[in-house]
Amino acid sequence: MPKVLDLFSGIGGMTLGLQEAGYETVAFCEIEPSARFLLQHHWPNVKIYDDVTEAEFSEPVDLVAAGFPCQDISQAGKRAGITGERSGLFWAVLRAVCMVGRPKLLLENVAALLGRGMGDVCGALAEIGYDAEWNCIPASAIGAPHNRDRNWIVADPIGGEQSRQEPRSWTVGRVGGQQQPFPWDQGWREALTSFRGMDDGVPRSVDRTDGLRNAVVPPLVAQIAKQI
Repeated sequence: MPKVLDLFSGIGGMTLGLQEAGYETVAFCEIEPSARFLLQHHWPNVKIYDDVTEAEFSEPVDLVAAGFPCQDISQAGKRAGITGERSGLFWAVLRAVCMVGRPKLLLENVAALLGRGMGDVCGALAEIGYDAEWNCIPASAIGAPHNRDRNWIVADPIGGEQSRQEPRSWTVGRVGGQQQPFPWDQGWREALTSFRGMDDGVPRSVDRTDGLRNAVVPPLVAQIAKQI
């Protein structure tokens, strides 16, 4: 079973979807105490780090998943882009990646990232030896009654043990159109209904928390993870 480091974990939406796809989360990282309380309750045996900028990640994993902060990228935010105080925590994702081997990456942010930092993200991934593909996929693509358009990035290490410092910019960005079809398998409707709860698919036991508004949609995560 592939092992996962879940960064910016929130209330666990990313891990819920990854579990549905056959992954196992071995560590969370979440700075909000209320969210950490929920993670501890639902996954009592999984280690939880707090500050992504200071944590010393030691678990070798196959995938790093990170829905990094969107406050400086979102249309409703400060629009400072990837260099902003909150969204700039993307660079902490790369720090974590270099600690845990050469895992695959699954990154999530708002669709506005395409115009406020996507070039920097792809360039940074290339610099540590990763090739990236991305697409904007809304929650409505799997039947949710709301749009919630998000940019999903999947990145793979190039050349196995190749140096992380070798620039690979020319390999990045093969995909990027917002209208590209997504190859859903035939079980996606069953995956959607298997998550009991509200329209976002998060279980009712956590849907009253403030963290819900920032959660990813687990059935969508599951379908993306099955394609990785």
